Amino acid sequence: MFRRLLIANRGEIAIRVARTAREMGIRTIGVYSEADRSALHRRAMDETLLIGSALPADSYLHIEHVLEAARVARADAIHPGYGFLSENPAFARRCAEAGLVFVGPPPDAMALSGDKIAARKTMAGEGVPVTRGVDRPLRTVNDARTIASEIGYPVLFKATAGGGGIGMSRVDRPAELAAAFESARGVALANFGNADLFLEKYLRRARHVEVQVLLDSADGVGFVERECSVQRRHQKLVEETPSPAVERSLRSRLIETAVRGLRAIGYRNAGTVEFLLHDGRFTFNEVNARLQVEHPITEMVTGVDLVRQQIRIAAGDGLEISQSELRRHGHAIECRVNAEDPIRNFLPSPGRIVGYREPTGPGVRVDSGVAAGSLVPPYYDPLMAKLVVHATNRKKAIEVMRRSIDAFEIRGVHTNLPFHRALLGKSVFVRGNLWTTMVADLRIAARLRSRGPWEERVAAIAAALVASGRVARGPTFPLERPSVARWSLAGRRERLSGGGHAVSPRRRW
Repeated sequence: MFRRLLIANRGEIAIRVARTAREMGIRTIGVYSEADRSALHRRAMDETLLIGSALPADSYLHIEHVLEAARVARADAIHPGYGFLSENPAFARRCAEAGLVFVGPPPDAMALSGDKIAARKTMAGEGVPVTRGVDRPLRTVNDARTIASEIGYPVLFKATAGGGGIGMSRVDRPAELAAAFESARGVALANFGNADLFLEKYLRRARHVEVQVLLDSADGVGFVERECSVQRRHQKLVEETPSPAVERSLRSRLIETAVRGLRAIGYRNAGTVEFLLHDGRFTFNEVNARLQVEHPITEMVTGVDLVRQQIRIAAGDGLEISQSELRRHGHAIECRVNAEDPIRNFLPSPGRIVGYREPTGPGVRVDSGVAAGSLVPPYYDPLMAKLVVHATNRKKAIEVMRRSIDAFEIRGVHTNLPFHRALLGKSVFVRGNLWTTMVADLRIAARLRSRGPWEERVAAIAAALVASGRVARGPTFPLERPSVARWSLAGRRERLSGGGHAVSPRRRW
């Protein structure tokens, strides 16, 4: 087993990985950018290292800076979390060259799954149904126009190197195709350094379901599907497991297909196979070669620590569970709590959190990367926390989630909690009648009540007072625990201590 693990991420996922690593007796090393000097994830680590300026390209996405941090800290392995470098095969290869174990899939399997066209071809070769489309990059607008007329509108442009819904553009009629083609190419090039696109048939009112898989060199486990249809612009907002639309025989086929498909590409460690459910059948969508944001709901219904299994597989210790031993209990739902204003078209809301209180109670779990006084910087994903609930059935889980949303207090920045409250009150959601464009189709965010002038003034005054230092930001904690060593890339060691009330990371969890 590893002695020292570097966690190449920030926020709630860095804290989440550190929690399991500590439980396994592994010393944790965190990294941070200039914008994250006071970030909560630094308190969760045994050591932290500065890796660059605020921009992701100069810090969390900078491969050489991360590897240098691992060298200075004498790490044995690197866990990438999700996002940033987690699905970068070049980073996985550089880890191996540096003598570090990458806690994730092999580079070749990651590259194959990351190439959407290659993944489609491989899955089709294994008998996995794929959505109708073209399995080659589009050359020109005329090329795209010809294919679209063959498969029929609406169609969907996808980036061959894409992920997370980025680089996708729906086209409903021929007149829109040229503009959508150029726009999708621009987005793909800016985000992935690759402008190649391919085309798929767009499926109306489809559901998004996915299967979590764990694979080691000898065994594999497929978990009960997750329903991820509540999305905005292809970005997930709410996830649950199991799906209210999947019955037992379909579930067995989904799990078997997902495990078989990942084995076909030489996969190992944790991965997720996404499917589209429509017209009583399913088709392959894509592979996520990493730990998913929504992994806690799978943990809640199975009791399996997915991060622990990831680390064990990477260390060569193998899985602790088998498919026959896996059991599911109850129903779990996750709401992503983002620093966004749903009333203003989900406009990002960076700033200082002046008040923070998490809901508690049986079946409630909050994976958070912030606390009172935390700064939400404008440079990164707006996800602040994940509110997860578990109950004996879906109806009760919805009730627990509603109470938990009402009890969740975050002041100083706007959040999407009002959106979640409105969504859970919709009869279509309660009935489990979900589809990927339901948020836009039902105009859920547009129907939220606008804030009154007095609410805006109170929020502005509170933020101004905190910024001026005239009021406290809630409980103040020193960034470091006393006598905990911190390192910089220059090799300078410093021992920091301070006033306030020291809080052990273990107590926070």
